Amino acid sequence: MSEIAVAGLGAVAPRIRYLPLEPGKPLPAEILFAVEFGSRPGPVPPRCARVELEPVVGAGLVEAWYANGPVRSGFDGEIRYARDDHHLAGAIEVDERDHGGLHDATAHAYAAIARFQRSSGYPHLLRMWNYFDAINMGAGDDERYRVFCTGRTVGMQSLGLARFPAATVIGRHEASRRLQVYWLAGRQPGMALENPRQTASVHYPREYGPTPPTFSRAMLVTPGLLMISGTASIVGHATRHAGDVRRQLAEIFSNLDSLLSRAHSHAPALPPRLGHQTLLKAYLRDRSDLQPVEQALRERLPAGTPFLVLAGDVCRSDLLVELDCLHSAG
Repeated sequence: MSEIAVAGLGAVAPRIRYLPLEPGKPLPAEILFAVEFGSRPGPVPPRCARVELEPVVGAGLVEAWYANGPVRSGFDGEIRYARDDHHLAGAIEVDERDHGGLHDATAHAYAAIARFQRSSGYPHLLRMWNYFDAINMGAGDDERYRVFCTGRTVGMQSLGLARFPAATVIGRHEASRRLQVYWLAGRQPGMALENPRQTASVHYPREYGPTPPTFSRAMLVTPGLLMISGTASIVGHATRHAGDVRRQLAEIFSNLDSLLSRAHSHAPALPPRLGHQTLLKAYLRDRSDLQPVEQALRERLPAGTPFLVLAGDVCRSDLLVELDCLHSAG
């Protein structure tokens, strides 16, 4: 995976916080974009995504991305977006039933994103989140996660990316058949980082599907902000500790430590360990595993640091938990 020098990164990034904002209400003018969690009636406000995963820890918290400069928002076909002087947040939702299934819905959504990004003035995809139903349903190459990966690759072909964005892909427990994608893009590129403990996703062997996943393990957005992809108990390309949530968490923290150490070597302002400026989301397959997950997060984060635990399924059926991470210098 090619990288660029830290000197070529943007100077500013969204400041991101978990806040108890009232869901469904208009956002303050200084917020570029926000992410709500859980199901509720009513339309999604502009400059917002609503992720319908139940928050089992952190209910009522909203992920707020603060702007750098005036915020302008609008629509481009199916895409909702908000932008400031440096970054753009976008969101799209596609009903699988309108496109004959998940593959074509994913290809459609990502082709729309590609067309939009080429003309947006913010050409560099930095971080993406993807949510859809029943991620592990289907056998072999018909598993829905593998179908999604193929559709994503088809949709993004026109971008000709040399560096893939960081990404999360999680399965919802509901049955709406809606694919939801939201993302952060920038006027300046980020530095895509791989994890020395893990095989780069684009080099996964054929046993994981006909099309390898296309994402980087992390994206250094600025020297002061690292956005880490959804991270699971995978070493090399293999799942470790199937069926044991505590040992999976320990492996995840080793993977995060490895990425933080690598990012710190490029950007010394970034702390090499999790801390007060780390935002963690845990995606938990089985609520019966909540106690060890919550305990592990409280042990690894400084007292009082907010985090979220969301009920959702991970991309492999033998993975019980996944963490994604936003890590900043302050």
